[in-house]
Amino acid sequence: MTYAPDRIHQEVAYVAYHFHWALDDILDLEHGQRLRYVSEIADINTRLGQER
Repeated sequence: MTYAPDRIHQEVAYVAYHFHWALDDILDLEHGQRLRYVSEIADINTRLGQER
């Protein structure tokens, strides 16, 4: 299965921005793993936003 390049770039940028991981490390993740990190980061950001 292939994924839209724009979507992959968004996922990679999101994880890299928040975790400061290298591009190769993020791209080495399976798509499902990468989506899990994206989801967890979003949940953390939501919780932090609600605490303000």
